[in-house]
Formats: sequence, structure tokens, C-alpha cells
Amino acid sequence: MNIITNTDALAATCARLADAGYVTVDTEFMRDSTFWPKLCLIQLASPGEAFIVDPQAPGIDLAPFYELMRNKQVVKVFHAARQDIEIFWHEAETIPDPLFDTQVAAMVCGFGESVGYETLVRKLTGGSVDKSSRFTDWSRRPLSDKQLQYACGDVTHLRKIYEVLARRLTQTGRARWVAEEMAILQDPETYAQRPEDAWKRIKMRFKGQRGLAVLVEIAAWRERQAQERDLPRSRILKDDALAEIATQIPRVPEDLDRLRAVPKGFANSRTAASIMEAVERGLSMPEDRIPVVKDSEPLPPGIGPLVELLKVLLSLRSEEHEVAQKLVARTSDLELIAAHDEPDVPALKGWRREIFGADAQRLKRGELALSARGKKILLLETAKGAR
Repeated sequence: MNIITNTDALAATCARLADAGYVTVDTEFMRDSTFWPKLCLIQLASPGEAFIVDPQAPGIDLAPFYELMRNKQVVKVFHAARQDIEIFWHEAETIPDPLFDTQVAAMVCGFGESVGYETLVRKLTGGSVDKSSRFTDWSRRPLSDKQLQYACGDVTHLRKIYEVLARRLTQTGRARWVAEEMAILQDPETYAQRPEDAWKRIKMRFKGQRGLAVLVEIAAWRERQAQERDLPRSRILKDDALAEIATQIPRVPEDLDRLRAVPKGFANSRTAASIMEAVERGLSMPEDRIPVVKDSEPLPPGIGPLVELLKVLLSLRSEEHEVAQKLVARTSDLELIAAHDEPDVPALKGWRREIFGADAQRLKRGELALSARGKKILLLETAKGAR
């Protein structure tokens, strides 16, 4: 294990790693008291070496690392990459390319839904992971040898996991499936944190459009406050307080103290006036700017049995192809397929359509039928399907 604490050493290391076919990558970060994740450690490994980069080292510049992440000649391997990429996008507007996520690849290869790193280590490498350092404070210095060993293990085991999964994907012709999923992880929209969309996080029922408009504005206010002050949203104001403000619509700061979910004395705080301004913006929002929230449509009467048949087909196809059901389709997808001719759902696109979606529609049209033979479920073509 090599610990890197200065820019020159990082640049030399990244230049050497640029000649590797792949690098495994992981991070340790803290987010308990901030809005943005605080990057505390970066772990890197090539087939023959392993490194730990200390982003908190005085004067270190991570530019060589981000250049490596953009190097299209080197595959960047992560496990459950989304949070790591969120950090890179926020810090340097960088998304690793090309990208390989072993959690997604494992689901494609039949290891179950959202398979954990420890499970893959055990099944594919025969090793084990000491979990005792997982929830330690990674921002404190110096780090203990136990912490460093744990962090390093997150990328050294990952080498064997990647090699096994990549080989299986090549053998089964499923590398394209994983590539389709990586496109989502590499889309900057996946990591967008727009204040105007923050209201979508709040779970509440709306009695009127004007209350929704107020929620849009006060949720955007909280999001901007949290981002600018780098504080968790709940430290600014909790979700239930936003929901109560949108429902009760206070008009003067003193009204805030009459709300149960708003902390007592909040009316006298420095931010009370800005909340009132957000409420007024919501009350004056033009009708054509207020979002339209559609209630979920009830399923057509009698469609339940068809949904159950589609669930059986999903189970059958997922088992045949040894891929996690959750990755292929969710129950909401099946309900929409049952209710509509060509709904806009992932299950009817790309590789999912090939292994499930097309047959789901044929089953719905009566061109395929499900039958049982002993303990096995069979998919049979009907006379209608044969025409």
C-alpha cells in the first residue's frame, strides 16, 4: 500500500496508472453535518499496485486524479459508483469514462438484487472484509493502520471481482447490457441538484395548486440555503415543517410560531423573513408555472390477474437468463404494460425488451401462454402467435 500526500507523487502515480488496462476506485467520505459530501480518502489499485490518496493533505491538487478518471484508455472500476461519482461531479465536474460498476454487473450476472461488496468478495475471491472500520470518522487525522487496511481492501478485492465479472459478461454476450446501465450513471443529469426541483423530495398530499406553488418556493429556498451554507437540509428546516408551511400558508413571521413542525422561536430568526418572501413568491406564481401533479391512475378493472401472469413471466425469464428480477422490471412497469399498449417503461427498451419486454407484450396479446409441467413453468406459443 502506497500513501500519497502530495501533488507530485499523485501525478507520477496517475501517469503510471494510465498505462494499466483498468484501475479500481473507491472513496471514503463524510456527510453527517454537510450538504455536500466531504471527500476524505481516495483508493486506487491497478493489477499490480494499490494506493491511498489523502485529499486532505496540505497543498495537494487532485487534478492528476481527475485527468486519470477522464482517460478513455483506462477502465474505471467501482462498486456501487453513484455516490463516488456524485463527489467527482461536484468537486471537478468529472465523470469517470469508461466506467464499470461491479454491483450492476453482478446483478446482470445473476448475483441478486443490489448485491453487496462483501458478498462478492466472499463468492468470487474467497476472501473476507473486516467491517469494523466502515463507520469510522474518515476526516480525522492521523488514520489508523486498521482504517488504512480496510480502505485498501475496498480496491484490492475489487480487482479479482472485476476480472471475473468482465470475463462472464464476455462469455455470455452481456457486456452491452452493462454498458446501457453505465450510460445512466454517466449522465450529468443523474447528479443534478436543482433548487426548483427540490419540492419533489417532500412527500405530502396537495389540497390545492396554490399550496403546491408555496411548497415549490420554500423547498427551493431551503435547497439554496443548504447548498450555500453546506448544511444538511434538515438542519435548515425539516420536511414536515415545509409541508405544514405549504398547507397553512403563514403570511407574517409570527405565524411560523403557530406551526407545530416549525421550531419555536423561528419567527425571530434571521431566515424567517426570507421564508415569508418564498411564501409570497409561491402565492404570486403564475398558474402556468405551477407544476401539475397527477395522481396515479387506478388500474383498469380486472387487470390484476394479467399483472400476476406478467410477474410469473418475469420470474421465468430472469431465472433463465440468471439476472436479477429487479434489474429487468418492477411491479409498476408490469402494471403499465398490462394497462397500456406501449408504455414508456425501461422493461420495453434495450436488452430488457430482448429478454422480457417483447414476450410480455406477446403474452398480453394472447400469442404466448404459460403452462406447467411438473415443477416447471413453460412458455408456449399459441395458435394466434404462430400465425
